Amino acid sequence: MQRIRLRYTKRGRLRFTSHRDFQRAFERALRRAEVPMAYSAGFTPHPKVSYANAAPTGTGSEGEFLEIALTEHRDPEKLRALLDESLPDGLDIVDAVEARTPGLADRLTASVWELRLEGVPVEEARSAVAAFLGAEAVEVRRKTKNGIRTFDARGAVAALEAQEPRPQADRPADGPCAILRLVVRHVTPAVRPDDVLSGLRAVADLAPPVPAAVTRLAQGLFDEESGTVTDPLAPDREAAPAAPPTAAGTANATAPEGPAA
Repeated sequence: MQRIRLRYTKRGRLRFTSHRDFQRAFERALRRAEVPMAYSAGFTPHPKVSYANAAPTGTGSEGEFLEIALTEHRDPEKLRALLDESLPDGLDIVDAVEARTPGLADRLTASVWELRLEGVPVEEARSAVAAFLGAEAVEVRRKTKNGIRTFDARGAVAALEAQEPRPQADRPADGPCAILRLVVRHVTPAVRPDDVLSGLRAVADLAPPVPAAVTRLAQGLFDEESGTVTDPLAPDREAAPAAPPTAAGTANATAPEGPAA
């Protein structure tokens, strides 16, 4: 059995698809691409697909991950291209590697988020960020299936800063706008970008006039020393065996040198 790990995106209007919607679309793509999937046992066999830490509905993402199990060997890049062609634009398969190391889910310990706050001046956002980071704890409330839950949104935040928006030709600047760049650790209970926005409202009364546009830029292993989030597929690439030398390369390496001029 071969295992392939894939990175996919949710862009544009497709950010509003739920995780269940994506699952259905992906399983249809597997059938269209005629992928030799391994199936579970039991009365209702289903394709062996493992999803890891899906982004909330309504948020975009450049870093979603899943793993599939195959009954026949396939080239990861060719498989990626076939699946990408079989999915709608916005749900894009952008990376694929053969799984050569255990524990993909264990390497997803943090996420990098971008929050676009239309109608909020950058200086106001920076002042709110400073108040949030200066607090020992920021309690927020969230409605869950078990009722209202109160928890600390500050402890999971590894980094938070407010930036000027990048110029965009298709989105002319017609008012103030601030970009928040957020690095949050994956903890229990999970702290989401909207929890951080609730915390900014609590400590600094920051309330954007329109809902924030939220995009996950990356997720992976959090490096405490550098404060960066590393690529979770890198260990699989590094564990791949080196390609065998070509016949031409071998001939050049072993050819005797000619007499010196």
